[in-house]
Amino acid sequence: MRSLAVFNVKGGVGKSALSVNLAHAAATLSARRTLLWDLDAQGASTFMLRLSARQGASARKSIAEGELASLIQASDFANLDVLAADKSLRDLERQFADDDKAKRLKKRIKSLEADYDRVVLDCPPGLTELADQVFRAVDLLVVPMLPSPLSERAFDQLTEHLARELKGNAPRLLPVFTMVDRRKALHLAAIAAHPERRCIPYAAAVEAMASTQLPVLAKSPSSPAARAFAALWADVERVLTGL
Repeated sequence: MRSLAVFNVKGGVGKSALSVNLAHAAATLSARRTLLWDLDAQGASTFMLRLSARQGASARKSIAEGELASLIQASDFANLDVLAADKSLRDLERQFADDDKAKRLKKRIKSLEADYDRVVLDCPPGLTELADQVFRAVDLLVVPMLPSPLSERAFDQLTEHLARELKGNAPRLLPVFTMVDRRKALHLAAIAAHPERRCIPYAAAVEAMASTQLPVLAKSPSSPAARAFAALWADVERVLTGL
């Protein structure tokens, strides 16, 4: 089993849309048994797959106790399950701050290896204790970022944090430009500076996920956005299988 997290220091970069489409690609394009673990209390990834937290569920308590199975739900797609977010995750940061077990999340992910080939974490933004737990737990960080100087600065902050806090044990990093508008000179300049990075276009098909509650790869499989997500997944799968 291999795990990846979709993470950025900043919000508003298309993180949940990316998480949903990568998880869907893992399950459908690669036929991997895939779990999308929504760690963001807002639950956007959960919502975009037409799911919601079960009545009375507490993801925070389940993480603490290692009882994850009751929270996992099947999606509408073969091979794709979801560990739904709920409001209790608002207190997860405080729990980790008071917890002396710095690798608790890593142990929880490892407990899933008998049932899944790929685990995709949709993470809230910020360099927090939860983020540090994620960094210790996953094999790969996919970092969505706008093609702008501020996003580049945030990426630099992330790489510096990983080098300082995890030293040689940091996960692999895969930055990707999101919400790309090639009509904008600023975006073109950023892409020219980093031609190796995949680009997810600013597209109606991506925005529509909030209303269709479907991955772009399912709703609009021939769209430029779907092709971009598929190409990114191919890169991700190549990295994960090479580890």
